[in-house]
Amino acid sequence: MNNRIRPIEKIYMAVIFLFMYAPIVTLIVLSFNRSKSRSKWGGFTMQWYLNLIHDHEVLNAMANTLIIALIATVVSTLIGTAASVAMTGMKRRMRSLIIGVTNIPMINADIVTGISLMLLFKVLHFDAGFVTVLIAHITFDIPFVMLSVLPRLKTISPSVYEAALDLGAEPFFAFRKTILPDLAPAIISGALMAFTMSIDDFIITYFTKGSGFDTLSTKIYSEVKRGIRPEIYALSAIIFVAVLILLFASDRMKARSARRTGVVKKGMNAKLKTYGAVAGIAVASILIIAMALVYGGVFSKNSDQVFVYNAGEYIDPEVIELFQEETGIEVVYDEFESNEIMYAKIASDGAAYDVLCPSDYMIAKLIDNDMLMKLDRSAIPNAYEYIGKQYYESATAFDPANEYAVPYCWGTVGILYNRNLVNGPVDSWDILWDPAYKGEILMQDSIRDAFMVALARRGYSINTTDPAEIDTATADLIAQAPLVQAYVIDQVRDKMIGNEAALGVIYSGEAIYTKRENADLEYVIPKEGSNVWIDAWVISREARNAENALKWIDFLCRPDIALMNFEYITYSTPNIAAQEMIEDEEIRNSAVAFPDEETLNRCDTYISLGEEGDRLYNEAWKKVKSAD
Repeated sequence: MNNRIRPIEKIYMAVIFLFMYAPIVTLIVLSFNRSKSRSKWGGFTMQWYLNLIHDHEVLNAMANTLIIALIATVVSTLIGTAASVAMTGMKRRMRSLIIGVTNIPMINADIVTGISLMLLFKVLHFDAGFVTVLIAHITFDIPFVMLSVLPRLKTISPSVYEAALDLGAEPFFAFRKTILPDLAPAIISGALMAFTMSIDDFIITYFTKGSGFDTLSTKIYSEVKRGIRPEIYALSAIIFVAVLILLFASDRMKARSARRTGVVKKGMNAKLKTYGAVAGIAVASILIIAMALVYGGVFSKNSDQVFVYNAGEYIDPEVIELFQEETGIEVVYDEFESNEIMYAKIASDGAAYDVLCPSDYMIAKLIDNDMLMKLDRSAIPNAYEYIGKQYYESATAFDPANEYAVPYCWGTVGILYNRNLVNGPVDSWDILWDPAYKGEILMQDSIRDAFMVALARRGYSINTTDPAEIDTATADLIAQAPLVQAYVIDQVRDKMIGNEAALGVIYSGEAIYTKRENADLEYVIPKEGSNVWIDAWVISREARNAENALKWIDFLCRPDIALMNFEYITYSTPNIAAQEMIEDEEIRNSAVAFPDEETLNRCDTYISLGEEGDRLYNEAWKKVKSAD
């Protein structure tokens, strides 16, 4: 009977391991793929690993991760070990109570712990950043240290320690000579577990990190939301291997601790192994501190800063470097995935960022909620000399007196399609509901843009707050959901370039870029109409560096800088002087970049929907996403 069961057990375990590790193996293989496309093999390369060495943001995040993990490990190990030892002398009821309390961070869902700590830091008026993340990690790590130390303490006989005290030894000396040698493997095992948990943590870090501060987990998250670069495959592979090694080492230390009995072993072999582990940890700690001193953002603070919050891949990185060189102002730059995420961040902490780049309707909402600062026109002369008057006139739809916003980019929303994968003309939103393209359609993971498509298709206003019209659009989007390959944002570009989909809703600026990369792609604004949008720079009402924020806006309005941004991000610029400087005549006269009046007349601008309108759309969107 047993012989029959064993093969089944092996097959069962093989299936489990396949599901667990197949995705990780795939990720590691892709990290050596020369092609940026996930759908084809371009040959073996180490390029993505080499690129990581020169990526300052990734190195900064890695240094922050390691130094926080190191400090959190040391502090939590000391506290956890001391608490475990102290608890051995307590009564059982009190000991059980303390264990229950200390285990709360381990038992609770991480999101509960993260949000709880975030609220606590806000009540205490702590600035979110290195210190808050460190405290959060220490809180989270202590139970894991105690989980390793307490069981070992129960197996150690106190008789030798008590004998040492009877002979006149000081308590700490007696503990160090009698208990600590036998407890050391468990302490080291707990420390390795704490280090591993700290490196691997995302949720608690995400809620306590604040602006301008990233660890590897939060950095990878922000990158993945914008579209996965091959360098992220390489980075994820490195993290997986490192965590696997740490877990293996921790498991070995636990096994050693479990094998030892209540009698303190003083053999040279055991001591050498313990001393070797301590020496290895010490060397690793020195290397981590050295890396943190070189790359860690926490050790390179500049009193003259500006905190910038922008959409993903929405500026030429060289522009940031030029601004820092010319002004001496350090740019702390973060990216958001959607206007809604940006709003939630500023609503929870208005001082987190100085200057923001939201879209039109979101600017109106920020103004309505008194979350923006009026601009000092005298401090931004470039904004009024080079930005076209027609764009300021359009901006009055969301900034009536042009007091809060300076246009940065503008464009339309349309359909990007692959001529080789689509049959017949593409001139209507109806094609996104065609069953022939099931699994080949990409929709925007954005409430306003997704509903714009459904509303415009029906001939409704894209700013409607009529419950009946919203219900109809909701039903249409739910009916469309089985046909949709994915709801994404920036990934539409990469998927369409890689021929991974036939149709996608996309912004006009992205369409220009995709055409360069894949000649089979075409962009069209459907006959029913669409959205013409303006993204603009605004300053948070609670900005800590408002003067530097004004310098940032004025710098970006310089024609040469505006041209650099246009050529890099390919979104239409409202800077008239920069438009005239575009050398590529085809781009300068492009109907995609600069559509004619007839096309624009079919498009409408988003406006703020108000609280009731937002509620209607949010509830409708939840229904759509639950059907996805």
